[in-house]
Amino acid sequence: MALPIDRNNRRILRFPAVRPCEAISPETLLESLITISRSICSFKSKFFASQRRNSRESIRQIEILSILFEEIRDHFSGVWNPIILCLSELHQTFQMIQFLMEDCTREGARFWILMKSYSVSSQFQVSIRSIATALDVLPLNSIEVPYETKELVEMLSKQARKAKFELEPGDEEAMKRVILLMNQFENKFEPDHSIIKKILDYLGIKTWDDCHKEIKFLNEEIEAECVGCDEREVPLLSSLLGLLSYCRGIIFEDSEFSGILDQTDGRNNNLETLSCLNPEDFLCPISLELMTDPVTVSTGQTYNQASIQKWLKSGNLLCPVTGEKLTSTEMVPNTNLRKLIEQFCAEYGVSLEKSRKKNRDISRTILPGSPTNEESIKFLSRFLTSKLWSGTDYQKNKAAHEIRLLSKSNLFNRSCLIESGCVPHLLDLLHSTDPATQENVMSALLKLSKQPNGQKVIMRRSKGLNAILGVLKTGLKLESRQIAAATIFYLCSTHENRKIIGENQETIPALLELIKEGTPCGQKNSMVALFALQIRHRNRQRAIESGAVPVLLNLLSSCNRFELITDTLAVLSILADNITASIEILEAASLSLILRQLQTIETRAGKEYCISILHSLCLNCGEVVVSILAKDAHLMSVLYSIISDGTSSHANKIARSLTKILHRFSETRDGFQIEELRQEQFIGV
Repeated sequence: MALPIDRNNRRILRFPAVRPCEAISPETLLESLITISRSICSFKSKFFASQRRNSRESIRQIEILSILFEEIRDHFSGVWNPIILCLSELHQTFQMIQFLMEDCTREGARFWILMKSYSVSSQFQVSIRSIATALDVLPLNSIEVPYETKELVEMLSKQARKAKFELEPGDEEAMKRVILLMNQFENKFEPDHSIIKKILDYLGIKTWDDCHKEIKFLNEEIEAECVGCDEREVPLLSSLLGLLSYCRGIIFEDSEFSGILDQTDGRNNNLETLSCLNPEDFLCPISLELMTDPVTVSTGQTYNQASIQKWLKSGNLLCPVTGEKLTSTEMVPNTNLRKLIEQFCAEYGVSLEKSRKKNRDISRTILPGSPTNEESIKFLSRFLTSKLWSGTDYQKNKAAHEIRLLSKSNLFNRSCLIESGCVPHLLDLLHSTDPATQENVMSALLKLSKQPNGQKVIMRRSKGLNAILGVLKTGLKLESRQIAAATIFYLCSTHENRKIIGENQETIPALLELIKEGTPCGQKNSMVALFALQIRHRNRQRAIESGAVPVLLNLLSSCNRFELITDTLAVLSILADNITASIEILEAASLSLILRQLQTIETRAGKEYCISILHSLCLNCGEVVVSILAKDAHLMSVLYSIISDGTSSHANKIARSLTKILHRFSETRDGFQIEELRQEQFIGV
């Protein structure tokens, strides 16, 4: 009988045991019991970091019962009814014991199981007592099995009733030491490393990778607690997370580490692309993510509701942006902004529900989760910064890798690291001749550049921007170059930064070079960074002078990735507003390319960018373009489709204007004047 449990999704220390249905055949039930018994007995060869005696005793009892089940299967020929109740009870209990065994040997959960020792011991006792209760109703005298087996089962039943599954002395001592360490951190006292090592040795956590698995598990549990709206366990989980992060970075400082690379580094997903293609007002100043529930506070600043609620809940009564004291904690929903965001998400295919989930996930990390976590991360941040400055080459690489991991999706960690002064040292390390070090450093800077304070340090640092541009141009690995492009994108989040970055003569040529020779990921990162720069009008002329138009047209003609095509069209739609760029597009015989993209691209955003480019070509190049477009029947159907959806978007206005141009041309060919249409393009349309 297969267990109807999704074991991959089961939360740790949750025991969704299923009682067999009444209609199940005895033979099937017995075979399933034998299968589960063997599975439980197989745990004898696995390592138990804690609960060693309890698990060993449970396995011993299951081994005895498995002999009974096999004897019944091979010899019993009587009436099943008297024993079916007992077998059903045992089946449900065995499921729970199997779950317990899985949890006690689960990779990465050793610290958590240790700290839940009382609960786990109690669960072992409940399960074994349930076995005793089930055996009480088992009619052993009516079952045809060997006498020795009956004696074993009777003895087992007596032992199960009296068994005491208490907390083992070693587990209790280790747990007390962990509590002592957490208290020391909470009191801002850095603990004795020898005590930490004793606990790690007891639990069999001997390598950097072992410690990393513990951290990964704790992060997953915290996320599950927050998503499930039951955050009672979060303080303890956060404390353990801080302790294990400290251990990974300091206790295992000299041990070999796997160098696990974050495969999402520098990869702009839909949400990150949106933050480029949309005004920065769409992003929450606290979480730096798309606002799904924008609210305005008394200072007039707008935040995502979940983020500002977390901020206020922590006791902060100052506006995070202005620093002014909030005269009221009342939050007014910004319905107009919410409608704009919802409209934009619909047009660009961004899942608002996924964005809400991501906001919740990232906003919960504004605060440390517990005093222990707060102080341990501060100690660790200062340690890593010191290694960036004075460590060996290996230690510098490892420190950069730790910073990369710590700042991946945790706002509090990023703040601590920035305050510790690590950013200047990371910028200096970008000149490293070791490819792995340069990639780790660049990735760490990418994470920290998402924080406003991180951006300020990078931009204020003498030659800080130049160091990043150096990696963008001649990075030792393509991955480092594409991460540098993503960093430029985040640095372009403010008007002042866009001005400084755009005025640097190396920025735009370096981005264009990566577009020409980079991977699809590098091309996309460069494209969104280029788009972000174009928000400032003066940067558009610099892009045109740097040869952006032919590079983009060449990519458009050879690319088959629709997301990259859409981003390319987005940049071209901005540049085409310039007469020089329009002429370049026309002289490159790319009008047919734009029309072909309009016919084949499936996204609404892509079609709107094509319409915008064609509209600019009409206004800037006149009748030579209009005469060609007027003959394209497909174009008019797309224009009507955009107009008929009833929105008042900018794209709708452009579609109306282009339709008017084409109609005017068809009606008055001899007297057609493009200048008149350029002047009235948005009047009365």
